[in-house]
Amino acid sequence: MSGAGEQRWRSRLLRAPGSTPCNRWLQDRGSLTERIQARGRFAVRVLRQGLGIPTTDEALALRLTPGRLAWIREVALLCDDRIVVFAHTVLPCRPRGPLHVWLARLGNRSLGALLFSHAGFTRGPMKFRALDRRDPLFASALCGLRTLDQPPSTLWARRSHFGFGRQSVLVTEIFSPPLLQLREGGEQERQSCKG
Repeated sequence: MSGAGEQRWRSRLLRAPGSTPCNRWLQDRGSLTERIQARGRFAVRVLRQGLGIPTTDEALALRLTPGRLAWIREVALLCDDRIVVFAHTVLPCRPRGPLHVWLARLGNRSLGALLFSHAGFTRGPMKFRALDRRDPLFASALCGLRTLDQPPSTLWARRSHFGFGRQSVLVTEIFSPPLLQLREGGEQERQSCKG
């Protein structure tokens, strides 16, 4: 199933120099939690969790009727007390299963730690996009990333489905421009995640 919103998410990144400054972060299929932990003290701050209406393109990606409620969780991922990622997760209300219980009890723990530690999860293809003010998640991401004082015009994001039995959760990760200043061993990286 596809629609105008879904088509804007791409399965490949452009290869032109500078086209995707945070390319390595976007394409890494490993645990984002572990990658951030390798760079400093990791924490999760829950911003919103509960029933809500997914965006139109999320509903299309999850094969939900537009306007139907789903379980939505939004968190900020921090490294050394700096917000570096805004994560937005959508779990359909049906079919019911263990993911509903796990998400409800997750609290300030990382969803990524759960997804990558349990052998029953499968990850679908990743899709990529530079979000701007026309995207429904852009304002939430700016607020969650606390970049409203100097808001960038675009933010890079990736998303993918994680399956567990008959359940599927859609995880979108939106990267803060300061993310690429983090390097293992405390060195500064000289790239930007701004679009």
